[in-house]
Amino acid sequence: MTRFELPLLALLTAVAYAQAPSSKEVDSVYSDAHALYLDLHQNPELSAHETETAAKLAARWRSAGYEVTEHVGGTGVVAILKNGLGPTIMLRTELDALPVEEKTGLPYASKVRAKDDAGRDVPVMHACGHDLHMAAILGTAEIMAHSKNTWHGTLMLIGQPAEETIGGAEGMLRDGLFTRFAKPNVAVALHVGNELPAGMVSITPGVYNTNSDSVRITIYGKGGHGSAPHTAIDPIVIAARTILALQTIVSREVKPGEMAVVTVGYFQAGTKNNIIPDHAEMGLTVRTFKQDVRKQILAAITRIVKAEAVAAGAPKEPLVERYEGTDLVYNNPALAERLRAPLEAALGKDKVVTAEPITPSEDFSYFIEQGVPGFYFSLGGADPAKFAEAKASGTHLPSNHSPLFAPDVDPALHAGIAAEVAVLRNLLNSSPEELRALTAERHR
Repeated sequence: MTRFELPLLALLTAVAYAQAPSSKEVDSVYSDAHALYLDLHQNPELSAHETETAAKLAARWRSAGYEVTEHVGGTGVVAILKNGLGPTIMLRTELDALPVEEKTGLPYASKVRAKDDAGRDVPVMHACGHDLHMAAILGTAEIMAHSKNTWHGTLMLIGQPAEETIGGAEGMLRDGLFTRFAKPNVAVALHVGNELPAGMVSITPGVYNTNSDSVRITIYGKGGHGSAPHTAIDPIVIAARTILALQTIVSREVKPGEMAVVTVGYFQAGTKNNIIPDHAEMGLTVRTFKQDVRKQILAAITRIVKAEAVAAGAPKEPLVERYEGTDLVYNNPALAERLRAPLEAALGKDKVVTAEPITPSEDFSYFIEQGVPGFYFSLGGADPAKFAEAKASGTHLPSNHSPLFAPDVDPALHAGIAAEVAVLRNLLNSSPEELRALTAERHR
């Protein structure tokens, strides 16, 4: 670092600390945010069915002074707060919960059951922290509305449905999110998890997570009596061979060192122990970083599935369907590095770390693919004492999507609000031209 850069760094640091929300500001909105968290956690709704969730968030944003539009791309919500000339910055939260039975034992645990899109009665739980994300964005929205002297431009809040089924972001875009409203200069989001203690955040410049592809495979056989397998062609046996063969894609076909995951998440076949069914179905999730590896794996899945069916004499070629997918989330490196300072100012320098890319996926990437620079960061949700114990013993705390997942709300929610406000104030004290110059780097 040169002697000319040192004063500039000091100035930027001082500005970041000036923009950081005070503990008094966060405390002033915490009660409302926490009450919303408890309400949402006890009343979760499945993907694309978040009618009450969306209405609650919309009502609170409207009460805070935002111009609110509901039913964007289904149950999506858009809230706009204009404050003079400046950039447009988008902050997004998800609305949906998961078909998971909560087993946390919390006094406010979800007991909700609902019909899924297939008509099945399923338990519902906020097992991925979206309730905490919504509570944080409410607190952030209220602080930003009450402190318009600290920023300028347009703040665009997004309540996005159906993140868990990778359809909500695309649906909102199809419904004119960036044409009916504004195309933002930067899009921001966070995600809570147990990979960090509550009160901390992590930044991942560049590739943040993975490409994701969901694949449904239907294998056809010939049904018959379980006591006479020679008269049938057993799709369960074919499927079992296929599952094992699929594991060789990553271990034997993908170059060592390349990130690749092929997981069979469900297997369904048969109705009774002495009946050989005429078909079997399985569902796969595929995760990759590179597009060429992604293409290679999807082709290998189709090849192996068809070959196993031919080897068994199946009467009909299996059906291989890629029914949903999303690209990886990419953090503009220059943007990520710029936002380190305001996060350190808001939370403390020791509370902001750099992290490696993660393997889960999500559809925030759809916004980035529209040419909007993105900043997606991770929020710690683990009880600090339990996190330390798990680290010392080499064990893992419950992950997102676990029926035992429950963030340590008090420090995590405080940190989430403070982090979002700091990031927004930093970006909303820039000009659109400055942000365009900063994020001019092209990826992939």
